[in-house]
Amino acid sequence: MSKKEAPLSYLQKFLPERSGQLVLDYLHQYKIHLTITRERKTILGDYRHATDFEHHRISINGNLNKYAFLITLIHELGHLVTFMQYGNRVQSHGKEWKYAYRKILEHFIALNIFPEDILLAFQKSIHNLPASSCADEDLMRILRRYDANIEGLLLVEQISEGRLFSIDNGKIFKKGKKIRKRFQCEEISTGKVYLFSPIYEVKAV
Repeated sequence: MSKKEAPLSYLQKFLPERSGQLVLDYLHQYKIHLTITRERKTILGDYRHATDFEHHRISINGNLNKYAFLITLIHELGHLVTFMQYGNRVQSHGKEWKYAYRKILEHFIALNIFPEDILLAFQKSIHNLPASSCADEDLMRILRRYDANIEGLLLVEQISEGRLFSIDNGKIFKKGKKIRKRFQCEEISTGKVYLFSPIYEVKAV
């Protein structure tokens, strides 16, 4: 099965120490059905609002390190709180979501559970939050320090210009120049050019 519903006691292995009780309080308060999934390349988590037949539903990728898992959960809780207050009348990552996300994040920061480098990243972005934690490149670089080491994985920004790299589906690219915030990379087999985030994980060829 690709998904696993998370029993409350099971959650502890995915969370930083001392954060479990506050997470459980949120899950109980909003009657959230939390699902832990396999890795999804395009998203870290998602939220589905409650209906007449189902509770609020949040899913989080189970391969995330504990800090990334919690931050992604807080991101989705922000969507839940925003939906309960405004429905679909506001932008999904507008000022209303940013306010909800920031308030929930502050509750967890008060628990003193985050390392100093993650706290510093929060301080830089908390008053001007990007649309997602994935879009906060400085935070993502720092969170990567807490990942289990996977041999051979590099960030696109660590590959030299003109060198080849492969992605998880086996396609091979040649790294080009940086255009604004992303790198132009040519797919070797087709000659097509794609834009890659500097923090996308690849393997050098």
